Amino acid sequence: MARTKYLSPASLIAAALIVGVTALPVPSIAAASAPAAVDQQDGNNAAQSRLNKSQFKDVKVSVDNNGIATLTGTVSLYEYKRDAQNRVRKAKGVNAVRNDIQVAGQTVSDEDLKKKLGEKLTYDRVGYGNAFNSISLSVENGVVTLGGHARTDVDKDSAVALVSTYPGVKDVVDDIEVDPTSIMDDQTRLAVARSVYGYPTLNKYAIDPAKPIRISVQNGHVELYGVVDSKADKDAAYLRANSVPGVFSVKNYLQVAGQQSESDNK
Repeated sequence: MARTKYLSPASLIAAALIVGVTALPVPSIAAASAPAAVDQQDGNNAAQSRLNKSQFKDVKVSVDNNGIATLTGTVSLYEYKRDAQNRVRKAKGVNAVRNDIQVAGQTVSDEDLKKKLGEKLTYDRVGYGNAFNSISLSVENGVVTLGGHARTDVDKDSAVALVSTYPGVKDVVDDIEVDPTSIMDDQTRLAVARSVYGYPTLNKYAIDPAKPIRISVQNGHVELYGVVDSKADKDAAYLRANSVPGVFSVKNYLQVAGQQSESDNK
């Protein structure tokens, strides 16, 4: 007589699970394919709908199957070129933006553009510690390059926005460096400012907010920028800054009015 093999409840459950798993359909390789490509027409419509403002009336956008949007056409201000790119980047199905928009507004000579923008930048952020910003400016064929140092990201963004909205600017290259965030550096800035502006012959540079001796600090290293009336004032500013406790070094980039630009690293 054949003996009946006893199966415990646990064995029965395990057997049922094995049968259940092996009974499940195995997905084919085709079913695990990559996400569908972006529909070009849907991508174009979504991107173009982001440009429904009058300043973009001459701008066209084309989105390829990879979600890359190409912007072409013209705008009157560089600000609109940058804004168009930011708007289209947020459109559904857009993964990247190629900005070929041309700024076709009024033409301004490089010399005039540099002069006007320089005047505006000197007063930018007055009342918000603008003496601690030392932003440089150059212009070539309508392309404005901003360099130098800004104390904060807000100061940097303000300078870029100011230049971007000015008629005649064709493009903007942002090479501004933001000084490191540091409580120690903030204390050094104030100490150097007190030492420099507290000196009798240098106090006059605190009167006009557009023409201060500009003080930039990076990890305890001080840089001086701006224009002073004489070499004596330039040397005095260096000595006053260098006398502040905690200052590791001072680079004196101050220019003497009427003299050719030069760098004096001490």
